Amino acid sequence: MMRVPAFQYYRAPSVRDAVAALRDGGAEAMLLAGGTDVVPNLKRRQQNPALLIGIGHLPELRQTTNGAGLTLGACLRLADVADDPRVRAHYPGLAIAAGKVATPQLRNMGTLGGNLCLDTRCNYYNQSYEWRQAIDFCMKAPASTGGQACTSPDGTGICWVATSSPRCWAVSSTDTAPALIALGARVTLASADGRRTIPLEDLYANDGMAYLTKRRDEMVTAVHLEPGDRSWRSTYRKLRRRGSFDFPVLSVAAAVRFGKESAVEEARIVLGAVASWPVLVPESASLVGKPLTDDAIEAFAEQASQLAKPLDNTDFALGWRKKMARAYVSGALKELRGDAVRRP
Repeated sequence: MMRVPAFQYYRAPSVRDAVAALRDGGAEAMLLAGGTDVVPNLKRRQQNPALLIGIGHLPELRQTTNGAGLTLGACLRLADVADDPRVRAHYPGLAIAAGKVATPQLRNMGTLGGNLCLDTRCNYYNQSYEWRQAIDFCMKAPASTGGQACTSPDGTGICWVATSSPRCWAVSSTDTAPALIALGARVTLASADGRRTIPLEDLYANDGMAYLTKRRDEMVTAVHLEPGDRSWRSTYRKLRRRGSFDFPVLSVAAAVRFGKESAVEEARIVLGAVASWPVLVPESASLVGKPLTDDAIEAFAEQASQLAKPLDNTDFALGWRKKMARAYVSGALKELRGDAVRRP
């Protein structure tokens, strides 16, 4: 049986106290909300903090507020996000994505902020400590776990997926981030120095180790969505081996705003689980100004699929996963066009 290592636990009485503890704890401190990602990582010794700061109980982080759009607290349970009638009515892509995370039991524990900050995953990293020790670890293995990362001749460390690469290729496996990026969401980050709000896509970097751009002493407190109206349609599609529990090996989030004569006025398509960050497809602008005809959809799906460059660090065969990127983009756009939904 895998057990968590020893740590101190601090139940923060407020966000202000939580960020102060996070600052003072430095590299030895981590936040704990639902724990569905952190606790398994502790058991596998992928993280070994001296201090865990509990924030899941804080009322400020569990609120949903209306205003100019919708603001979701970072510690809202994923099940609550998926079932919220305002989310389902105006931001269906987010409701679908939150409802596809893991299992009902885990969605009742896991939080929106936790899923946004989900650790990147890899077949060579998400294993027990003894398994990783047997292959001499990898460059993503933190020194605090008791084992040093296996190093290459140039001293940069070895990525067992691409052994000659100077970087880590662990994959972003969050479900809600692609959906929220497609919806143009923004996030508020709090620290002891104050608060700042940034576009959600700016929270991520294409690096399997340094996959978040926020500072270590910052925490996500809220997600902000622009007002939803009937001209916007959104959806989310997820590829995984089983119909529940599994992380995505490919996801497609799409949001499209239609104008007169069903012409596209705005479009944001995001690919998930194909890189170390959610990939906002820049070619989405090519859909604007014309209806979503079959030819337009297929041409765009082919372009978007070129951004999917899967490696051998998740489930399924590489070539098939790349082909599915085209099929999933095409299916998502046809769904938004109004075709009968046939979910894989």
